[in-house]
Amino acid sequence: MSAPAVTAEAVPRRILPVIVLAQFAGTSLWFAVNAVMPDLQQAWGLPATAVGTLTSAVQLGFVAGTLVFALLLVADRFAPARVFLVCSLLGALANAAILLADGSVGVLLALRFVVGFLLAGIYPVGMKIAALWYRGRLGAVLGVLIGALVLGTALPHGLRALAASGAIGQLPWQAVVLAVSALAALGGIATWLLVPPRDPVAGAARITPRALVLIWSDRKLRASVFGYFGHMWELYAFIVLVPLIVASRLAGSAAVSAAAFWAIAAGFAGCIGGGLAARRFGSARVAQLQLATSCACCLVSPLMLSAPLPLFFGWLLLWGATVAGDSPQFSTLTAQNAPHQVVGSVLTFSNCIGFAISVVSIQLFVAAAQAWPLAAVLPWLAAGPLLGLWMMRPLLRA
Repeated sequence: MSAPAVTAEAVPRRILPVIVLAQFAGTSLWFAVNAVMPDLQQAWGLPATAVGTLTSAVQLGFVAGTLVFALLLVADRFAPARVFLVCSLLGALANAAILLADGSVGVLLALRFVVGFLLAGIYPVGMKIAALWYRGRLGAVLGVLIGALVLGTALPHGLRALAASGAIGQLPWQAVVLAVSALAALGGIATWLLVPPRDPVAGAARITPRALVLIWSDRKLRASVFGYFGHMWELYAFIVLVPLIVASRLAGSAAVSAAAFWAIAAGFAGCIGGGLAARRFGSARVAQLQLATSCACCLVSPLMLSAPLPLFFGWLLLWGATVAGDSPQFSTLTAQNAPHQVVGSVLTFSNCIGFAISVVSIQLFVAAAQAWPLAAVLPWLAAGPLLGLWMMRPLLRA
């Protein structure tokens, strides 16, 4: 039996830390396999392109899950904390089941798809829980939540770095996978136990295809959504390629994993810093600056790959901070520019299209990185940000 709904305006101090930590824990499932991919390739003889294929399976699962959860109004028919708990527990089990795959690519793909599907009940539902509690300052909270997602994405690399370095003992890759699963399960349990139900703002609106027409026909909405699409072309391909980029300069699994962790985790600082800057300069200008900076990082990559190590790592940290830091601002812009009655539909469809774009870019860039030097491949990541910056012009003029 769930706890009684809390209707008082005062928000208990524990609520935001619990939601943020649970989001961090749950989303660590996203790239759990990527962090141990070198171990899986050695143990099971997986091809070099497996990292792209398995990541794309997660992305496609997330697209499917987002649509199913939205169309069935799952987080509105059931308590969001209960949905978060169930998806966290099932996602943890699906992630841990990797240990039983025994090198079968088909089984791995199915499990990663299931994890992606269940992440649709973790990441968006976590934001819905936050929206119910922090209606008046959701913009700032959104930056922290997406920052937690970025940290969760980086976490498996950090765990592998600790295991490989011996800092937590000589742990096998299986222990890293199980640790991520345990953390995700704990995040779901903490949300269920420590975040009581909150009264919804109003009845949920059904997803309507009219939002797809508005995304293209409404000038300002089109500008924010297509800016987001350009961002998605770059973001997840960068996350997948980070270990390859680092390995071009460092040797040893501990060093590579540690550097990959910091490069991805830098996005947390980008999300928080962008949220603070948006309060003064507005989301459109902050998103433009961060998108332009990550675009520049793509374009100068041929020079940075052979630069002195301090400059190389500075470039990688700046890229990691800005490639993810504009995510909260694009979500804010899309929500602000969409008509109130179809905000949910617009966000659902734009997220699904954005993640579908990431599947294409992941597949293209992983395959290209196997065929050509990184210096010839990475600058093409700038194609998405350049298109996004061009499409954002109406927002900046406004």
